[in-house]
Amino acid sequence: ERDLPVTYSIGDLATEFGVTTRTIRFYEEKGLLSPRREGTHRVYGPSDRTKLRLILRGKRLGLSLEESAEIILMYGTPGNNRMQLEKLVSKIQEKRVELKRQQQDLRAMLKELTTAEDKCRQALAGLES
Repeated sequence: ERDLPVTYSIGDLATEFGVTTRTIRFYEEKGLLSPRREGTHRVYGPSDRTKLRLILRGKRLGLSLEESAEIILMYGTPGNNRMQLEKLVSKIQEKRVELKRQQQDLRAMLKELTTAEDKCRQALAGLES
């Protein structure tokens, strides 16, 4: 008895990762996933499953699809994935700097809102006197 290769249907992957089949087809159109065809059915292998997991992880990290694709397409290149991991670390560091800047901007905006609200309340209180 031969071990059959592990395969997944589009529905299997959609259910496992909580995405729509349309999302998976979109990633396929972008060249990130490459299922084989059995008639009209898409058959995904373990590498497609791994790539989908990495795409979704990149999305959670705030990476653009292009940034995730750049890293994912490095998968399996010579260098024992060192280049892929170094690129991911670099992207994570960039994203952290960007988020900290946005956090500072949000703090400043919240302070401005509080100041504006306080002035409006003072003006309203002056109108009631």
